[in-house]
Amino acid sequence: MNRRVAQFLVLLAFASSGCRDSDQNIIVLCGGSFQQPMERLAAAFEKETGVRVNLSFGQSEDLLPQVKIGKTGDVFVTHDPYLDFTKEAGAFLRAEQVGYVAPALVVRKGNPAGVKSLEDLAKPGVRVALPDPQFSTCGEMLFALLEKKGIREAVASNAGNAIFRSHSVVGNALKLGTRDAGVMWNGVAHNFLDAIEIVPTPYEYDKVIHVWVIGLSYAENKRLVQKFLDFCQSEGRMIFEEFGYVK
Repeated sequence: MNRRVAQFLVLLAFASSGCRDSDQNIIVLCGGSFQQPMERLAAAFEKETGVRVNLSFGQSEDLLPQVKIGKTGDVFVTHDPYLDFTKEAGAFLRAEQVGYVAPALVVRKGNPAGVKSLEDLAKPGVRVALPDPQFSTCGEMLFALLEKKGIREAVASNAGNAIFRSHSVVGNALKLGTRDAGVMWNGVAHNFLDAIEIVPTPYEYDKVIHVWVIGLSYAENKRLVQKFLDFCQSEGRMIFEEFGYVK
């Protein structure tokens, strides 16, 4: 076999092996709270690399069993404490932090009640909507801080029965004008900016919740997963910040 034929056969074998990134794809298990920024991030990665990103959305607690079994997904997008759960399951390859999940003080457009701080939620006559601490980490964090400030009962009284399991219900209450102010997750608040405003406040909560893009150790194409994580490292924080995931 002459040299030219040998080179041709090597090139042919490489081409038929499907090694090009554009012929590959990755599956991303994504917590539903992060749908919008991840769609933007996935589209940007696909545009730059030609790699298809298949997004599978669900609640983190429902996606975790798939990670534990080790049969589904190459990447897991979630928040604390699911990074620890992924490590405990022996499924951790590498992770990049792309943002924060944090409680946000929100008011109706124009802020008619003049709410500028959490303390203002305790003022007489301010109609408040809050996340339920029994079902929401955000509610749990909020009520603990209100207790520390000595205004838990006053704020809860202003909320009355407007203590909701869903953050979207809090947003809709402000949008419809039945409530003046409230607290909800930052990323969810971003979806209601046509009707509400986010009031900047100091971060006073005891807990800090990070958003993670986690490469899974059982992924077949770890090189491609690492490439996606590199992209998240360079572009992820900027995109998640654009969608409000800051503290």
